[in-house]
Parts: sequence; structure tokens; C-alpha cells
Amino acid sequence: MSEEVWQIDPSGPLRGDVEVRGSKNAVSKHMVAAMLGTGPSTLHNAPEVGEVGLTAAMLEALGIHVEITPGEITIERGSEIRPRVPEEYTGLNRIPILMLGPLLHLAGEAFVPLVGGDPIGRRPVNFHVEALRSMGAEIEVGDNGITAKAARLRGSRITLPYPSVGATETILMTAVLAEGKTVIKGAAMEPEVVELALFLQRMGAMIELSPDRRIVIEGVERLHGASTWLAGDRIEAFSYLVAGLVTGGEVRVHGCHQDRLVTAITTLARMGARFEITDDWLCASAPDGLRAAAVQTDTHPGFMTDWQTPLMVLFTRAEGMSVLHETVFENRLVYVPALQKMGCEIEVFAQCLGGPACRYHDTNAKHSAVVRGISHLRGADVTLPDIRAGFSAVLAAAVAEGTSTLRGVNHIERGYHRPFEQFTSLGLKINRLT
Repeated sequence: MSEEVWQIDPSGPLRGDVEVRGSKNAVSKHMVAAMLGTGPSTLHNAPEVGEVGLTAAMLEALGIHVEITPGEITIERGSEIRPRVPEEYTGLNRIPILMLGPLLHLAGEAFVPLVGGDPIGRRPVNFHVEALRSMGAEIEVGDNGITAKAARLRGSRITLPYPSVGATETILMTAVLAEGKTVIKGAAMEPEVVELALFLQRMGAMIELSPDRRIVIEGVERLHGASTWLAGDRIEAFSYLVAGLVTGGEVRVHGCHQDRLVTAITTLARMGARFEITDDWLCASAPDGLRAAAVQTDTHPGFMTDWQTPLMVLFTRAEGMSVLHETVFENRLVYVPALQKMGCEIEVFAQCLGGPACRYHDTNAKHSAVVRGISHLRGADVTLPDIRAGFSAVLAAAVAEGTSTLRGVNHIERGYHRPFEQFTSLGLKINRLT
């Protein structure tokens, strides 16, 4: 199979308007939740990303009907549920693990292949497995995947050792139809998790969001279909705001509200960005240049781990030494060699820099970076390891001297809505090659 390659020539400041759609991280989870309803569910403002097609194919393999039209996805359960996600989906993304609970409710048994997704660090399934076991599921983790069965799932009190987004979503989608009450302590409270809870509530679920990362779910007998408008993707919004700043231009982002970007906006403002924010759009510019910063990623409402990849390129445009401390995934800096090849002056360390000691402080995980700005970037031929790394390499190529060739751009298209068209509309010179 021939792979698409992008050839990028720097073309000055990027300027213009970008409309972001619903988030990649929300749409696939909503598609899985829709399995639980007795009637059709419709998701509006859906992005056109590779993740949607992949999730739809898995659902159809289970006997769920999926109809995709531009900006809209309709999902309805078929008359017969096949409780096995085919092994051909092994390692492609991390959606199969979320299907375990729903399949146990619908079929009493399930098999899902092992999770994948971007190579940004271990995504342990043990939080998911232990939670489902505490709700009465019998689970075996094998070399090829996870096999589970349960006659009836019961509510449970579950304390998560870390506020894992995926594990919180697994428990939510399992607890809503379990018998009795489930209490999650130490739950993730990311906007996408709350959005999923609201969708389940529309389907008839009984969910309470309590203080101190506590979610209380009372199981109901059945859920019905529902429809929802997916909120704008905060990773994509931040990425395009930074695209304007990196190139000395200004990108106006529509479709993602300010409340999803609070920490990101202040972080960029501390670096010297000036913002204009309305109810419909926001934009950032830096007419007086950018200052170095020290930033630590964290769970919501902290600085999001997915924001640090474009931020790393922005650090190379800021005067002085910047520090990044990644506390969410231990291997998130896997993309740094591609940026170093393009002239970004980045050093990575196993120590905790730029913040208090985190859970990786006594490991060998290289999870901190020091970046010298202003770096002189040059065009290079690089292969992209994951979605966010792909976007950051495009930003570096936009300000590098000479032509850059980016391989593995399918990663960008898996997570961003029509990125080639968006970048072209902002004035970037990109050629598609195969």
C-alpha cells in the first residue's frame, strides 16, 4: 500500500480562520456508548478523522449499524450482537477495551483485542480489568486479547489509583446498566469524560458528578437512543492557535469555547501572546515576540498532555530556555528526535524539571525537556511516530529553512479534521506525494 507523504515549504506567517469539529477523543467514546441504547443515537458536529472509520468498522463487526454522513453519525443496535471484536483490530487504537462492559450487558460475554494507539507510554489495562472484576465480571487477559463473561454486573465502590480517562469511561459505560449503585473515587474529570456522562444521561442514565473527583452512578434497566452536538476539540483549537504564533501570524479558531482552553490561554499569554476572545472565536498573536516558560502537564484542569507537542515547537521560537515537565505519559517525548533532526535544540531528561516530583521521578522515563530558543530550524526528511508529533512536525516545517518531507502523515489524519485542507487555507505550501 502506498503511503501519503507531505512536502512542505515555509511560506511565511499562517493567517486565516479554522473551524474545529467535535473532538477525536469524544466521538469514538460516544459511538461506543450508543451501543447501549435501544433506539438510534445521532452525533452531530462529528469530525472527519480516521478514528471514526476505525470505530465504525469495529461496531459493525459486532452487529451495530453505523451510518456516517458529513458531520453526522447515526448508530443503532442490530437484532443480533456478536460479542467478539476481531483480532485484526489489535493495537490500532484503544477503543476495544471500552467495549468490554457494553458487550457484557448485551451478550453476557466478550472478547476484545489488546489496545494500541500512539506509542506515548504504557496504557495499562489493569485499571479497566480490576474495575470490571469488582462489578462481577470473570476476566482473563491473554496474549491476543481479553476474554470476559458475566451473568449480571453489579454496582461497586471503585477507587482509581490515578485519574485515568479510559478507566473512568469504562466504569461509566458499565455502571449505567449494572444492578445497584457504583461510586468512582479518583475519577478523571476531563471535559470529554463529563461530555460522555451527559450523553449517557440523555440516554436515561442516572449519574451524579460530586466534588473531589467522585462520580456516583445508579444502574437503570435500559437506556434509549439520544442525540447530541459534540463540543469543539480543545487539542485541535490549541494546535491551530500555536500554528499562528509559531509562524508569526494569527489564526482565528471557531467552534471551541474559551472554557475548554482556560489553562492553555494563560500559558500562552505568559509567553507574550495577546488574545482576542469572543463567544464565537478566539485568536492569538505575538507582535512583540515570545518569552521562554516552564510548563508542567497534568490531569484536567491542568495543562493538557496533548497540548505539549505543539508547545515544544513554540518554545523554539521563544527567547531563552524553556522547560517542559510531562507527568501524564512516561514516553510522550517519543517525537523529540524528529524535531531535533529539523534543528530544534531540545534535550530530554529522566529528572522532574519545571515542577514538583511526579510519579515518574524514580524511573528511567525521559519525561522532561529543556528547549533553547530561538532555534534555527532547517527542512528535513522525517517519519512521524504519532498524531500529535505529526502536527508539531508540520509547525516546525512551516518555519524551517528549505523543504521538509514528512512521512506517516496518516497519523495526523487519524486525529485532526481535514488537516491538509485546513493548513492550505491558512497559506501553508503543502504538496501531497505518494
